[in-house]
Formats: sequence, C-alpha cells, structure tokens
Amino acid sequence: MIQKTDTNVIIDLGNTLFKVAVFDKNILLSIRVFKNGSYSRIGNYLKVLPQQSYCILSSVVNYPDTLKVLLNEHFKTIILNPGTALPVVNSYKTPETLGKDRIAAAVAAWHAFPGKNLLVIDAGTAITMDLVTNDGNFVGGAISPGIDMRFKALHTFTGKLPLVKRKNIKYLTGATTEESISTGVINGIAVEIDGIIDKYKLLYPDLTIIFGGGDSKFLHKRLKNSIFALPNPVINGLQIILNYNIENEKIL
Repeated sequence: MIQKTDTNVIIDLGNTLFKVAVFDKNILLSIRVFKNGSYSRIGNYLKVLPQQSYCILSSVVNYPDTLKVLLNEHFKTIILNPGTALPVVNSYKTPETLGKDRIAAAVAAWHAFPGKNLLVIDAGTAITMDLVTNDGNFVGGAISPGIDMRFKALHTFTGKLPLVKRKNIKYLTGATTEESISTGVINGIAVEIDGIIDKYKLLYPDLTIIFGGGDSKFLHKRLKNSIFALPNPVINGLQIILNYNIENEKIL
C-alpha cells in the first residue's frame, strides 16, 4: 500500500491499455498499466490506495457502473466530461465527441509551454494532431490510424496481405510484400506527420511541436521537423486538470 497523505489518483482508460497513476502533490510516484477490460484488477489495486484521495477518471471506452461506485466510495472523484473546468479554452465545436485523451494531452502541452502556438501530437492507437494557440485556445486538429491499426487494416480488409509486425526499417523501397507494407505504413506515417507540421508552420511560423504517446519514441527519429518530447502527456494532463479543479473548489 502506498502511504501518502496528499495523493492524487489518475485513471486513464484508453483504447488499448488502462493506466492508473499515483501522484504525491505533483510528484509522479507510480504508473500501473493494465490490459483493456481489466476492471477487477484495477478495482483491487484502487482499494489499497489511500482513501479520500482526489481522483480523476478519463475514459474513451465504456466501463461498468461498479467502477464508478468504487471511485465514489473511496475517493473524491471527478469524471472528465465536457463540463469539467479546464485551464485552457475548449473551442471544439462538438465537445461531447472530443476524446478525453486529446484534451488532456493539450492541457499538458500548454502547461509545459504556456504562451506558445502548439501542435500537440499523440501517437498511440490513433495518431492525433491538435492545435493550441498562444492564448490558450484548444481549436481541434486531426485524427488518423496509428501504426498497429494500419497494419491490421491492410491484413483484415484484403484477401492475401499478411499481418506485419512493426520493426525498425531503413529502406524506402520494399523488395517483398512484407517490406512494402512496412515502408508504406512506417514511412507513410512519418511523411504524413511532417506534411501536417509543414502546413501548420505556414499559418504559425513560430509553431512549437509537442510529441508524446506510446509510439512517439519509435517515430520521432523519422521526422525531419524538430520536436519536444512530452512523456506521459495524457496522465500529466489529467493531473493538471485535477489540480485545477481542486484549486478552484470544483470538487467537494
């Protein structure tokens, strides 16, 4: 059991992985990673954390009511939703459809680089690229399939293309079908990201590029544009949002 008095519990239920992070004030103590759907394991872990800690839950998937009940019994909890107070202005036209991971990553980037025009790239199950302007305004951006999703799509929606696993490649031209898929997906994503960055730089010449997410380490060396790495952008963004709500007395 983690014995801390000023504990924040951050729960991020993503498309592929579930994460539970524990902060003491603003110091990250631990991150536990669970497979998607591991609600009983998460519940058992949450029960050993200090009760009456502050907690935030962010989910891009449906989850059982039992989890919500457990959180309300053990913690002072907020569930991230379109009405949650944020330290940035959310100008997205359909906030009810905005992925919680996208706004959390944007908040983390703005906190790290306030007063900058930011393009926040989060490479995970999907690749998201979102604009935050220098006045702290989240505008929106783009969503495209991530690395593994592209490999799976080529295999699933064709008759004979094999399911290829990612690996580091140095070639541009594939000499086999497997190599052709690898270069098409991996080099294609790098060119896609660089191309979007270049278009935004025409609009915002002083643009700062923030890159995070599970696949960021795999991809960043393939980009021609300079970037700033931001570890755990969603987890850190949720911690910032939670603290913002605590400080503004949005949690009872």
